Amino acid sequence: MNGDTEILIITGMSGAGRSTVAHSLEDLGWYVVDNLPPALLGNLIELVTTSEKKIAVVVDVRGRAFFGDLTKSLADLAGQGIYKKILFVDAADDVLVRRFESTRRPHPLQGSDRILDGIAKERDRLREVRDAADLVIDSSALNIHQLEKKIADNFHEDSGADLRVNILSFGYKYGIPVDADLVVDCRFIANPHWVPELRPLSGLDKPVSDAVLRAENVQEFLDRYQALFETMALGFITEGRKFLTLAIGCTGGKHRSVAVTVELVKRLIKCEKLSSYRIETQAMHRDLGREI
Repeated sequence: MNGDTEILIITGMSGAGRSTVAHSLEDLGWYVVDNLPPALLGNLIELVTTSEKKIAVVVDVRGRAFFGDLTKSLADLAGQGIYKKILFVDAADDVLVRRFESTRRPHPLQGSDRILDGIAKERDRLREVRDAADLVIDSSALNIHQLEKKIADNFHEDSGADLRVNILSFGYKYGIPVDADLVVDCRFIANPHWVPELRPLSGLDKPVSDAVLRAENVQEFLDRYQALFETMALGFITEGRKFLTLAIGCTGGKHRSVAVTVELVKRLIKCEKLSSYRIETQAMHRDLGREI
């Protein structure tokens, strides 16, 4: 096998957007195979790696009995020295239920039960694979175009980064992001929402940012968390992880989490402890502008 070939396994929850991910990767020049029985992964790779450099394979519960072979097939690839990544596409249960109801299609594992029962069975079946995933993408709050953009952002021409870190602000009242690898709670910080002149602003505005970052214990918190993250990042790099999502939460995802997210990105970009590695860091604000 050519050492430059990249193998991506696409899996995840039914209704979460695997097909959109597959189409997006095709647009980026990947060779994509949909619904391949895991036992045939090795055969596919032998056939196409001489001509294709980027191969993506969609594996899901439509494979039924074949799906149980996925863990063994992935272990076989590792034994052959074939480098692969796993992308898991996920979404919150209530979102998946609405998507199935809107299309009037049953869940693949639903049988005579409810849609939610099928989702629960699928989650249980996919638990081990999700835990092993290199990248988990939560499509709960994304439309098709936003999901396509997220795929493009993560799988653009390889920049050679040792680790890509996505720092994501969110509001707890909208739910914890299901694709978070690490979650930080900023609700211990005094809330600018209760200051009339700051309430209409966001953590992107300097008055709010200053109020958050100058609040009691915040700088100590940032110093300690940065040190902790640096240690963890080195471990992730050693283990071959390429993607990491750090979720920063406050009540509404508008003030505290946004300001802390922006500050953490600035700190990591300047981090001396990680300076010998190439770390790509970006800020995203899931719930900014969503307040109801």
